[in-house]
Amino acid sequence: MAYRKVTADHSMPLHSRDLENEDLPATALELEWDMEKELEEPHFDQFQLDNTAHHHLGNSTQSTDLDMEPIQVSVSPQGRFERLQEDPDYVSHYTRQTPKSNHTNWFKVAKYFCLGSCLFIFGLLIGYYVRKTCRSDIFPSNETTPGHPSTSSDLYQNIIQEIRAKNIETRFRDFKQLSSKDEETSLARSLAERWTELGLTDVHLVNYTVLLSLPGSTPNTITDKDRGQCFLPNGQPCDNDTKPYHVDQLYSYAAYSAKGVLEAEVIDVQYGTLDDLIQAHAASNVANKIALLKLGHVPLLYKLSLLAEAGFGGVLPYVDPCDQPNDKHFLEKAFGITLNPGGDPSTPGYPGIDGIYHENQPNLTTLLVQPISASLAKQLLSAPGTGADVKCIPLAMPVTSAKRTITLHIESDIKYRTIHNVIGYLKGITNPDRYVLVGSHHDSWYDKNGGEWISGAAINTELIGSLVTQVRNGWQPDRTTVFCSWGGSAFGNIGSYEWAEEMREVLESNAVAYVSLYNPVRGKGSLHAIASPSLQQLAAEAINKRLSLNCTRRGKCSRPDVSSVQTQGDVDFFANQLGIPTMEFAYRETKTGEKQSFLSEALFPVDSPETLDPSFNMHETVAKLTGEALLLMVNEPVLPFSALDVVLDVQNKLRVDKFTSDQLLSFAGTLRESAQLFQSDEMRPANDPKERDTMHVRMLNDVLQDLEKNFIIPQAPLGFYRNILYALDERTPQFSVLKEAQDRGKPNHLNKTVNMVLNCINSAQKHIQTGLDLFENVPKRKN
Repeated sequence: MAYRKVTADHSMPLHSRDLENEDLPATALELEWDMEKELEEPHFDQFQLDNTAHHHLGNSTQSTDLDMEPIQVSVSPQGRFERLQEDPDYVSHYTRQTPKSNHTNWFKVAKYFCLGSCLFIFGLLIGYYVRKTCRSDIFPSNETTPGHPSTSSDLYQNIIQEIRAKNIETRFRDFKQLSSKDEETSLARSLAERWTELGLTDVHLVNYTVLLSLPGSTPNTITDKDRGQCFLPNGQPCDNDTKPYHVDQLYSYAAYSAKGVLEAEVIDVQYGTLDDLIQAHAASNVANKIALLKLGHVPLLYKLSLLAEAGFGGVLPYVDPCDQPNDKHFLEKAFGITLNPGGDPSTPGYPGIDGIYHENQPNLTTLLVQPISASLAKQLLSAPGTGADVKCIPLAMPVTSAKRTITLHIESDIKYRTIHNVIGYLKGITNPDRYVLVGSHHDSWYDKNGGEWISGAAINTELIGSLVTQVRNGWQPDRTTVFCSWGGSAFGNIGSYEWAEEMREVLESNAVAYVSLYNPVRGKGSLHAIASPSLQQLAAEAINKRLSLNCTRRGKCSRPDVSSVQTQGDVDFFANQLGIPTMEFAYRETKTGEKQSFLSEALFPVDSPETLDPSFNMHETVAKLTGEALLLMVNEPVLPFSALDVVLDVQNKLRVDKFTSDQLLSFAGTLRESAQLFQSDEMRPANDPKERDTMHVRMLNDVLQDLEKNFIIPQAPLGFYRNILYALDERTPQFSVLKEAQDRGKPNHLNKTVNMVLNCINSAQKHIQTGLDLFENVPKRKN
């Protein structure tokens, strides 16, 4: 079947040569679809589409009027999405038969000519009025742009243009003033008031009672028994006369750590990997010792579970100076961490609402954990110093170093507190029961005026203002947008976990995607995106479109930095527990070539985002990218997701794993075949605005939004995502759980993990195949 797609990519019109002229007449679009039907007639049966190879379908002359490419499988610049491109030769294959001429006199010719002209003009007027009325019913107050039959580029442009750096800066200043004087309760209420003032009519304040692990009245201490010196976590000497203590000193602790006093020898375990622990165990008895541990490479909670299993009694985490980002100088600074994997520890798996039983969970580990500065770690390791002009040498304990014994003293305050979430709804008109969530937060580890939360809150509020302005002008989105501001994020994403646990049944069936604004400006470096595989293409095209505005020509534009990796923040529950496609845009600063994943687990006191971005241009870029992606997800009839991208991601993860079995590759191959059929046979016809069937599109979107849920395994190592589509590191593209099981070297554990991965792939294949079977049995109905 010949097929010409009359819509450009949802978010990348720059890639479509056919649609560069946005004034393409509507009659041309109708001709395209009429030609599609004509080509399906019996005398065109000899032409067939092979979606696995490159073919020219027949011998014909090139059409000079239509600029289209041959039918072939092509790969996008991101290499993750295969498209079937169309063949213009079909147009020249078929010509209508010229009707037989009838000899008639001049009078009859003139009469019929006049009558035909009148009827033609009258038909044009009726067609124009009917077409305009039908479109206005679906897209009120907006003209439909060629290439986007379900959206209006003018509408999108108006919404995006409303987002300005100066507006974000104004909201940032407003929230900063609020945070300096209000408690968390008042701050949440002020946010709700701001959203309501902007015109968001359905805003709720949702409260939960949760268990927090707060710092004690005095800082924790580390005492060197051999030298008789007492240190604070940042490496400064203890001074009992320095009161009250600075908030940075008090909050340099590990939330939900065990409490008490431990005197033991210090053991250097480097990054705490399995190989590091094997070496440490071979060198000495590690039972009840204190481990000096570098952050990075793998999740802290996973490394702590290995240390506890090995028999350690305490842990001193730190960030090696060689791992610090280019713009950070944390040598003399301690930091905070949370040992909470997510949610209220006293109500695991269910929300902390009134009347719910709370379990007694004062700590989440048997280890005494205290984060320390790199300078203090250097002293305890007796590591040699390096000058400013010398290449950085990672900290390590010299082989000839004498044993060092310390006393670790840890206290914390366990209290029940009420946290608050702000939830606002912008209702959709066509599919109001489908939710696209946008989340920021309104709390900080050290103090409310820390500033890192204010960036996300300001951008989130700016998005609300821009969208509501268009709603007042008559526009209504297709799906419902849920704006969220979370409380308790710093202590383990408690607010988002509690709300999602309460709304779990609703979200599992209705949530389409989650867009994160957790910490959008983390440094002055590069723009990057973290997106689940089904949204990677959308994220890459959004960045490409935005960056191309600053490029002299497209060939010099840098490749967008998009990956599917585990990340910090409130996106956790939605990606990890619910399997909802997620996306996040942010600016960051990192060292090229270094494996620095999970360094963000260290909560350092940092500069305000207004210092990193005084012009607020980076804020504006993130806001516009988020807004563009959000509009496509809430307004496109067919969700801008790619099932085939998910499958390609699975195959890529398996191909780089040298231990992958033939059975896994076979299951992945079957999954790809189903995804290719789904992508070509079901998603492509939905691009026809005349033939699109509401029920068919609804079923199609259900398959797309639920596909990633098939990749959630029943259990994963502590600190690992249960959603196996997310990798631990951008430079290690393989299933993290498989690599961990292989490194463990336990056959039973490896076999169990392989079975879980295989079941995920098979489940996804059945999910797509069932959708294909349903589509075959459902009659096509015109709207």
